Amino acid sequence: MRLLSLFFLLFLTGAVSQSQVRHVNTSRTDRVVVRPRTIVIVRHGALIKDFPEKKRATVTYPVISGSGDAKVLRKVQSILQVKNVFDSSIAEYRDDNWLSEFSYKVNYNKASILDITFTQDGAGAYPDTQTRHFAINLKNGSVMKASDVFLTERLPTLQTMLNEKLQGELKEILESLTDSKSDPEDIRMATEAQEPQEYKLENLDDFEVGAKGLTFLYDAGYPHVIQAFEPNGRYFFSYSDLKSFIKSDGPLGQFVH
Repeated sequence: MRLLSLFFLLFLTGAVSQSQVRHVNTSRTDRVVVRPRTIVIVRHGALIKDFPEKKRATVTYPVISGSGDAKVLRKVQSILQVKNVFDSSIAEYRDDNWLSEFSYKVNYNKASILDITFTQDGAGAYPDTQTRHFAINLKNGSVMKASDVFLTERLPTLQTMLNEKLQGELKEILESLTDSKSDPEDIRMATEAQEPQEYKLENLDDFEVGAKGLTFLYDAGYPHVIQAFEPNGRYFFSYSDLKSFIKSDGPLGQFVH
């Protein structure tokens, strides 16, 4: 009887252990581990002769680990390497005095999706801030595109919806300038800058994934002198709003079932 009880106990323990292993393996593919690593760049010589405040810059980048699929992990690591973000390596940042800070923010890291935004701040003739965004499918290690997540036949309708959002924001900016009796020259420059602005099909590729929906991103690309008149370019739609557009078998299908 004792031997039978001991065998039964060992059987249960083994079953629990196997269940735990299966649980761990499943969860490992659901997200990745993102740890920050910071490097302080120190510049010398002619680069800082007339600009001593540019002696140092900080680069904080993500170190990615934890994926259960080594091939996928290598793809994600390659996408998110410093050189691939703004087309400048750490060595190149060191050899130029523009950069003051390079950093990132994880917007979402679950449900087999990693969404991350990089920011770099620096100054040449003017101070400037630039951003670059990636939404990565952790099942295959690829950056998600509109064609991966939305129904092809619905893309033109979605584009129209986003363009209406953009044009509405542009109209509000001009109305605000007019109502506040801004300088006529400012109104003229803002009006001219708005003329070529249009949300196009290719802009649909840039969307930020969140727990409740997607934020579509649009960069108007205004020059520094009129950036105060630039649209914010962030347009949120809940998953329920997008249900008729999302592929049920795509990476976002899990949010609309």
